Amino acid sequence: MVTPALIGIDWGSTSLRAFLIGADGTVLQERTAGKGASTLHAHPAFVAALDEVAGAWQRAHPALPLLACGMVGSQHGWLDVPYVRAPAGAADLAAGLAQPADTALRIVPGVLYDDGVLPPDVMRGEETQVVGALAAYPQLADSCVVLPGTHSKWTHVSQGAIARFATHMTGELYAVLRQHSVLGRLMPPEVTPDADTFLAGVAAARDHGELGLPHQLFAVRSLGVTARLPNGALPEYLSGLLIGHELRAGLAWRAAQGLREQPLALVGAAALCERYQMALNHCGQPADLVLDNTAPAGLLALARAARLLS
Repeated sequence: MVTPALIGIDWGSTSLRAFLIGADGTVLQERTAGKGASTLHAHPAFVAALDEVAGAWQRAHPALPLLACGMVGSQHGWLDVPYVRAPAGAADLAAGLAQPADTALRIVPGVLYDDGVLPPDVMRGEETQVVGALAAYPQLADSCVVLPGTHSKWTHVSQGAIARFATHMTGELYAVLRQHSVLGRLMPPEVTPDADTFLAGVAAARDHGELGLPHQLFAVRSLGVTARLPNGALPEYLSGLLIGHELRAGLAWRAAQGLREQPLALVGAAALCERYQMALNHCGQPADLVLDNTAPAGLLALARAARLLS
């Protein structure tokens, strides 16, 4: 029987996931709650939410450490944990852990990349997923790790540390354009999966991206009003167009970092990574590895680096 070693918390803006993690990295139990960091206000609310998902484990295993990552450590979370500057590896992140008053919980810092030339970039939560991917696959010590999501991260990993990264607001743009723009007026509320239309959007960005995203976005409307595409297909075309532009920029960024011959990995929710892999294949550069949520493995690795485990 695997012995529990850590209570890990992946605490984002809108959701809360808790893991009872074994010493070998096995997730023994998992609990979720719709109590994201941005939905809670004041110390008592965070204490109550933590107790809801992890309290029973704490009472059953009072000696286990608790470690959380994500937006719980942001300005709008429980405690504003200062960013660690890139390059940042597991030891740097472990040294930056912070603890809310009167709790046993420690929170992982995010990472700041600021070269003084381009605007700074930040991540919170994704750093733990990168650490988890590295713990499971040491060959990613020098690689490009892509974490699709609301704010996708293209991460240059060098010698086992996060060296630099670039954020793309792809998921948020998709939601905003569907819900709050003229493009969404033609779209039905529900999205019907349509791989061919999705890949047509990817191809438009791949082959004609020099026309610019603002111009190509209007095609989502014009294709609909001229009946070149049925209204039900427009969300998939929009998704492909946005992801295609992200890949066009991200793959060029990867090459500029000298990573063309280094492994390319996708890390994140299975369905979204499948969509990105489909698009990467359409661009002739599929990912070498596709990994599901690596946050539990990252939390365990960071707990070890911080010497929290007995």
